[in-house]
Amino acid sequence: MNNQAQNVTKPHIAILILLSALGPVALNIFLPSMPNLTESLNTHYDIAQLTLTLYLVATAFSQLILGPLSDKYGRRPIILSGVALYVVASLACAFAINIEQLIIGRIFQAAGACAGIVVTRAIVRDLYDRRKATSILGYMTMVMAVAPMMSPIIGGYLDQWSSWRASFYLVSVFGCILFIISSLKLHETNHQLVSDMKLNNIFGKYRLLLKKRQYVGYVLGVSFGSAVFFSFIAGAPFYATKVLGLLPSEYGFYFVMVSIGYMIGNFISGRFAIHLSATKMLNIACILLTIGIGFLLYFNFTGFTHPSSLFIPMTLVACSNGIAIPNGMSGALSVDPKLAGTASGLAGFIQISMGAAATFSVGYFHDGTSYPMVVSMVVCAFLSVLCIKFWVQEPADLALEEAPVSSSSN
Repeated sequence: MNNQAQNVTKPHIAILILLSALGPVALNIFLPSMPNLTESLNTHYDIAQLTLTLYLVATAFSQLILGPLSDKYGRRPIILSGVALYVVASLACAFAINIEQLIIGRIFQAAGACAGIVVTRAIVRDLYDRRKATSILGYMTMVMAVAPMMSPIIGGYLDQWSSWRASFYLVSVFGCILFIISSLKLHETNHQLVSDMKLNNIFGKYRLLLKKRQYVGYVLGVSFGSAVFFSFIAGAPFYATKVLGLLPSEYGFYFVMVSIGYMIGNFISGRFAIHLSATKMLNIACILLTIGIGFLLYFNFTGFTHPSSLFIPMTLVACSNGIAIPNGMSGALSVDPKLAGTASGLAGFIQISMGAAATFSVGYFHDGTSYPMVVSMVVCAFLSVLCIKFWVQEPADLALEEAPVSSSSN
């Protein structure tokens, strides 16, 4: 070991939180406007749904590129480039005159935002060992959960008081401010640049990671669990406003319950991850996920249609995700710490791809009821528990206690 870690200027955690929030803000502030957007641009709901689905697809594929690029060129330049793209794309969305232009703008917005997601995870793993990184990620995402908690409320009011375009003006201002802060305060943390990161080598490193059962178990468990949430956000806006009769702003307030559940899960992860293995934490997440899905099925079979029938089960699911995501992602990045950026990018690609598939299936089978959403949530929850139970093993987990990347020898 050398003393490089002591020479690394650690960015303030607030900067990492804000960068990580770029994607959730752009995703969630837009959700209450989906029904009105459909009327404004004279399109159908399944077409408008592509602004969500293709956003997730773009986020997924961008992480495949940005993760390895941050291993090769460093974390800072990738972050700054991504935030700049985010600002330009957000303005393009605000000025869109048809659904096609909006979809294209959303694709580039997602590509920029995902730099904040994939690279900040790698930055944390650069600086801390596996259990400490899990704790830091847990606390980061707990605070970051304020973004999806407040975004639908803000987006709902902006939609009612102005139009759906106002949300994109707001996020573009947010991006500009964050670009300035990052330019001044974000220092490079990757001092072991991977010089051989060419296209063939990138795919070779992906294959290497996918051959590791522990990595696959972590990633698939987290990804299917996240797909439960994405199934919810794909179907909930229409069901809540058109079937349950909620106003867009009311939907935003009920969504606060979900965000609070996620924050509680993050707090549990941050508080106990240092003392408990990732396997134990993921088992707790599985129990909460199962209980949440059980309540959802009970309410649907009994015909109980109060908003609580949707948001209470989803709060438990969100709490499960709040525990599972920091532990699963930190575990995945610790399988090969020197490839933290690449591992983060591949994990993010798989996670968001699952989410995009879930949103597409809910939109494709949309029939004006909650059934497409509920079926997708149940299937994804079952697969998440299955992957964690059979592919994530305690002995391998206990071995994942490597030092931070920047403190290992070259």
